[in-house]
Amino acid sequence: MPVLIAGLGFLHADGTGAQEVTSLYSFAVNSYPEDSLLIKGKTLYGTTESGGDFSGGSVFAVNTDGSGFTNLHSFTNPSGGPPYPNGDGMLPAANVILSGGMLYGTTMRGGSQGDGAIFAVKTDGTGFTNLHSFGSSDGIYPFAGLILLGKTLYGTAHTAAAGFGSVFAINTDGSGFTNLYNFTGGNDGAVPIGGLVSSGNTLYGTTPYGGSNGTGTIFGLQADGSGFTNLYSFTAIAVPAYQTNSDGANPESSLIISGNTLFGTAYKGGVGANGTVFAIKTDGTGFTNLHSFAPPPGNIFVATNSDGEAPYAGLLLVGHTLYGAAVNGGSPGEGTLFALSTDGTGFTNLYIFKGIEGYKPYGGLIISGNILYGTTAQGGPNGYGSLFSLTLPAPQLAIATSGTNMMLTWPTNVAGFDYTGYTLQCTTNLASPSWSTVSPPPVIFNGAETVTNANSGTQMYYQLIQ
Repeated sequence: MPVLIAGLGFLHADGTGAQEVTSLYSFAVNSYPEDSLLIKGKTLYGTTESGGDFSGGSVFAVNTDGSGFTNLHSFTNPSGGPPYPNGDGMLPAANVILSGGMLYGTTMRGGSQGDGAIFAVKTDGTGFTNLHSFGSSDGIYPFAGLILLGKTLYGTAHTAAAGFGSVFAINTDGSGFTNLYNFTGGNDGAVPIGGLVSSGNTLYGTTPYGGSNGTGTIFGLQADGSGFTNLYSFTAIAVPAYQTNSDGANPESSLIISGNTLFGTAYKGGVGANGTVFAIKTDGTGFTNLHSFAPPPGNIFVATNSDGEAPYAGLLLVGHTLYGAAVNGGSPGEGTLFALSTDGTGFTNLYIFKGIEGYKPYGGLIISGNILYGTTAQGGPNGYGSLFSLTLPAPQLAIATSGTNMMLTWPTNVAGFDYTGYTLQCTTNLASPSWSTVSPPPVIFNGAETVTNANSGTQMYYQLIQ
């Protein structure tokens, strides 16, 4: 058959080989990056909880290959003792978001009253602005990052005047700070650690405590602060702290949303008492425990198991696959990266941390192409955390003949890797290729993405792109 088939630039994807993490950057003394990264082009942005020039934390940028690390802003020393006030904030534990060349984020401490701050800084490190300093009247200790709707930033504060945390809003220029909701510590929840996600004008989030059993809630409210709803209370009871249950306990991460379904993680609970991955409808119905992390072997105080323990961070959704990180667990007990389908099937251990490349992945994952990026709070060559990447296997293109037609196929999903988002392209010349999308589009046949074309006899080259 006079047709040449090439799957260019892709690795064989049999789903059986273990993936390897690449340590892109090792952080300096006492840095401890503890949240997700942001990617723009070939640049990653993030925060370190401490470190920087004054040990109060930093905002950084680094190329996706680990080169060109730049400290965009070092948070300054406090001007006094407890509660450690300063001008710009201190101890940023959350991710930053990007809008119009400006990064926005929060710090747990510092600011004029020492209770945390909201800041903005340009992607080149100039123009740093303290947009708001928290105080007892408007919430304190914002652990989580922000989301942006229009020109308004939304977030959560761990503690508030009533002592149980708040949801707030502020304009991107620092004006109009508003406390949208104060948690009471009762059925509505208490002390939010995770941030928010939005759908339309509705905000969704979690609290690790409070609710009908004291072990956390999932909530929703309108962007103007009205219509607060406790969508779900986790069923574990507060004592004993280490216990098994059907759904999880103490969710400490932000949610993600797809259509009318929210996905998240619970830090504890589940049938193995080591945390869960869950899904729930935005109206509070249909709660599903997608995965319970396995119990430790024998001793409940030993943080080793088969699949991970304590998923602190939120999830990443690509196609029909959820990706995440567990702080502990795996055979050395130093954390894992995992994937599973949105229906809870196909759980896969992508990687078990061993220490030298980093360990304790508190932050979530981001993706560019088929490469996952993340951080570990500890370990790495310097021992103070690392920035890592993990390349996911890409599908291999196969060919078969069927009468006068040829059939090009690639798998839809292998071991948790979702391949449904790939596009098949062709060209007649590799010297100066002009790639065009193959028509008709693929259909699923015998579990594979399949394109059937008549054999024209013309030599063709093919590639899959995402």
